[in-house]
Amino acid sequence: MISQDYFITMVDAEVYLDYHFFTPTESNKLLTDLTANIAWGQKSITIMGKQVMQPRLIAWYGDEGKSYRYSGLTVHPLLWTPTLLEMKARVEQAAGVTFNSVLLNLYRDGQDSVGWHSDDEPELGLDPVIASVSLGAARNFQFKHKQYPDMKVSIELTHGSLLLMRGTTQHFWKHQIPKTKKELGPRINLTFRVIH
Repeated sequence: MISQDYFITMVDAEVYLDYHFFTPTESNKLLTDLTANIAWGQKSITIMGKQVMQPRLIAWYGDEGKSYRYSGLTVHPLLWTPTLLEMKARVEQAAGVTFNSVLLNLYRDGQDSVGWHSDDEPELGLDPVIASVSLGAARNFQFKHKQYPDMKVSIELTHGSLLLMRGTTQHFWKHQIPKTKKELGPRINLTFRVIH
């Protein structure tokens, strides 16, 4: 299990962050491998009734039959790669959870982003555990409380870090990766999940 030393104090949430989950050498190797060997694609999603292209590239891998539906989009899993299975085993040891799927996002530069949302789709269950690995350029990850929108928390997700969200986090908080005008290199984010 991830240590209490990494606990981030947030009301109505259980969030942990390990900035050095993967070493710099491991992180560089993983970034190179995933950039080259993942079947990246860009999908059309529904936001406020409009069809738009996602402002990033995505891929969905997992156990057979573990499809996922969000923003009007259904994604069907590709089979785990050896690299993803190695990462999954490391993350499972830290999280104390057996994951059956992973959503990968490739943010090509600072203009790629993801808007405010919660990972609260029915197939994720009541109190989902989401384990998020970041590789590449550091990005600002923002939380906003659903009932108290002035209550915000901002975290920089760095190369090789692991963010773990569990308990009631998705019930009470939204999160996003905003656009930035800073010149940034690519970032890959992997969110390991359990699809029920």
